[in-house]
Amino acid sequence: MRGFLRSLDPQLPRSVHTLQLGGLVSALGNGMLLPFLLIYLHNVRGIGLGVAGLIVGANAVVSVVAGPVAGTLVDRYGGRHVLALSLVVLAFGYGGFALVHEPWQGFLAAAVTGLGNGFFWPAQSTLLASLSPPDRRHATFAMQRVMMNLGIGVGALVGGLIADADDPATFIALFLLDGATFLVYLGVLLAAVPEPAPVRAAGAGGRQGSYGAVLRSRAFVAVIGLNTLFVFAGMSGFELLPVFAKNEVGVAEGAIGAIFFVNTVVIVLAQLPIAKLSEGHRRMRMLAVLGVIWAACWVAVSIVGGTVDGTTAAVLLAVVMAAFGIGECIHGTVQAPLVSDLAEPRLLGRYMALSALSWQLGFAAGPALGGFLLSVSPLGTWLVWAALCALGAVLSIALERTIPSAVRRTPVAQAA
Repeated sequence: MRGFLRSLDPQLPRSVHTLQLGGLVSALGNGMLLPFLLIYLHNVRGIGLGVAGLIVGANAVVSVVAGPVAGTLVDRYGGRHVLALSLVVLAFGYGGFALVHEPWQGFLAAAVTGLGNGFFWPAQSTLLASLSPPDRRHATFAMQRVMMNLGIGVGALVGGLIADADDPATFIALFLLDGATFLVYLGVLLAAVPEPAPVRAAGAGGRQGSYGAVLRSRAFVAVIGLNTLFVFAGMSGFELLPVFAKNEVGVAEGAIGAIFFVNTVVIVLAQLPIAKLSEGHRRMRMLAVLGVIWAACWVAVSIVGGTVDGTTAAVLLAVVMAAFGIGECIHGTVQAPLVSDLAEPRLLGRYMALSALSWQLGFAAGPALGGFLLSVSPLGTWLVWAALCALGAVLSIALERTIPSAVRRTPVAQAA
């Protein structure tokens, strides 16, 4: 047991740990806000649930456009510069939600935020992959998942204590705090994270390449297509669950924050052990297991919503989200490291941009469609999501043959 616990040390460079710390701070701010964004738009500002879902989805729609541009900029100028720009834009975008009173203002704030998110993920992912040894990338992205979820979970717990749908000022405070966290991350980035040497050596002209070269990789296209499905039917459910829990089963804001915190605790405790246990195992089969877990979780949400309410519902939903977290740990161990292993180093920014695009497409379509589905059939929505996750499990097995044999398995870490 002691040997196993020692083996969980991710053995990452100091620059990677520093970058992860900055990500933790920004995730803390997002955690305070994101679980309550639909509640803010719908319950506080009186915007219809369907339109509020479109506003949340607009963030991802703009990210879809901005992401590929970011990939080209990252390959040309380096991830550090693009990440710094994104943090400034995100500070203004999330802070701007405090001024929203009408739908058009919500769409404007979402557009600015989407631009920042579109630049953020390709830049940060490229930096992490470039600063990490190849056999430690799965540990790097596992640690990223730990930090991001720790920040979101703690932030959701704090946000649940602050947010009050009867007091708009509490939500304004959350938006301003969220914006400030991105400026803190900016300070950490500029002070302590270097640009990887290969990017500096590329010079002002950057590295040559195009998205056409990236899209000719059948394996990569299959991986990001599958990820789009999992984000759409899995991850985006997190943005729908709070408003469902409050309006359909009577769960209070504080309890919603606690549900997210339970999910976070599971990820923080299980992510690194799952990353370690995954070494040597086939990645696509692990994604199939993820799809089965998530499908079962969404079926359970529908059952909870149709049978209980109040405190009992909150407890059961916390259990469901704990199980969902195991699937997230599997996803964090497999998806981003697989993309970085499939990528040509000179085009890493573009690969990461299209990988981020798969997230953005899923998060754009998920809340937008889910908001309308919830207004028609709150319980049926989760059954649709479950069926799609199960489909993802089947596709994971079917697509394994497209993956080059050299990267089908998570690499076993070499001795430090």
